[in-house]
Amino acid sequence: MMRRNGLAEADDALWCSLALQAEGGERAKNRAASERHRAGVARAMAEGFVYRPVEEIASLPDIEEIIARLKEVDRSGAATEEKAEALLGGAPEAKDRTTVSEAFELYVSKIAFDDQYNKSEAQRYAWEKTKRTSIGYFIEREGDIPLIDISRDVATRYRDWWQSRMLPQKDGSSPITPNTANRHIGNIRSLRKRYFKYRGITDIEDPFRDFFFAGKSTAKRAAFSDEWVRDRILVPGLFNGLRIELRAIIYLLIETGARPSEIVNLRPEDIRLDHDVPHILIRPEQNRELKTGDSERQIPLVGVALPAMKLCPHGFDHYYDRNTLVSANLLKAFNQRKLLPSKDHVIYSFRHAFEDRMLEGGLDYGLRCALMGHKNNRPEYGQGGSLAYRRDALKKIAHPFSSDLFDRPASLGL
Repeated sequence: MMRRNGLAEADDALWCSLALQAEGGERAKNRAASERHRAGVARAMAEGFVYRPVEEIASLPDIEEIIARLKEVDRSGAATEEKAEALLGGAPEAKDRTTVSEAFELYVSKIAFDDQYNKSEAQRYAWEKTKRTSIGYFIEREGDIPLIDISRDVATRYRDWWQSRMLPQKDGSSPITPNTANRHIGNIRSLRKRYFKYRGITDIEDPFRDFFFAGKSTAKRAAFSDEWVRDRILVPGLFNGLRIELRAIIYLLIETGARPSEIVNLRPEDIRLDHDVPHILIRPEQNRELKTGDSERQIPLVGVALPAMKLCPHGFDHYYDRNTLVSANLLKAFNQRKLLPSKDHVIYSFRHAFEDRMLEGGLDYGLRCALMGHKNNRPEYGQGGSLAYRRDALKKIAHPFSSDLFDRPASLGL
């Protein structure tokens, strides 16, 4: 019965391989070879042998086993191609011919599950978009080839193309930075490495080894000056056409130094207006992760941030997990009002301005790191000071603002 079942499995695999061959195409060819090999393994077991590749059989020290295999192939004069393949190792083991795009879809759905587990829907979308862009660049340049075919020559050619994009461009477009090139090369490297690890194949060399551009980008986002914030942005009535939530977000960015995504995704329990020191909590959620582990922190609400937060004491439901929408609406509002001093200024410039004010105001390095959510490279001996201490320090650098700033109506538009 066991032999009969083994032969039945072998026949099923053989017919499957023949059907796949008839389909044509690289993927079908791959699967056909795999099924043919499975048929050989099953048939060899049904005949009482362990399947071995022909090279291994030829080098067997026991000549008796070789003779036994040859006799079994021609037993009763019933030799067949399938039987010879199974007993004499003629069914070539199929190589994994999964293409770059096929591997990437598996990467997103299964291999990189842990990478996405704590991300929100918007964070997962942004994560996948970045990875997919990198894979798209590789396919555009080298084709949707099997991962196994990415040789050192292919990797070198791809690396050289990125190097050419780091040089001055003939069409006048800006060269890319080393960090950008490293990120895109790193993503295809990671896909290949993690795919084969997922398949249990660990003895494959990395064709991208030692490919890393060490140059650093000198570009730095500009910061808003104190004068610009006070004279051009903290102007009563300036943002009357915006939703009240969007207005509150602007003022919170000015006096907290938080990232826009951190403000937008505050939950009601993260907003502590009734505390002796009103403050907000920046912390991860089950389905939302922070940029870094050091980003979790408490920020006192001082200056214009306190009345702004009181406008939206329960957070920003309209914009929750919609960071891209908030950034687009703020950028549009600032461009319409000519509130960006240069092309280097963006909404994120409020964060840089906040950091500059703390430095110029003489705030302690450890406190600055704690408020910005940066890693403190000095030995830590405390928690960065009490909330009252942080509040008093921030009050020294808070922008003055007019009491009329919150007396005007806001639109329900953007």
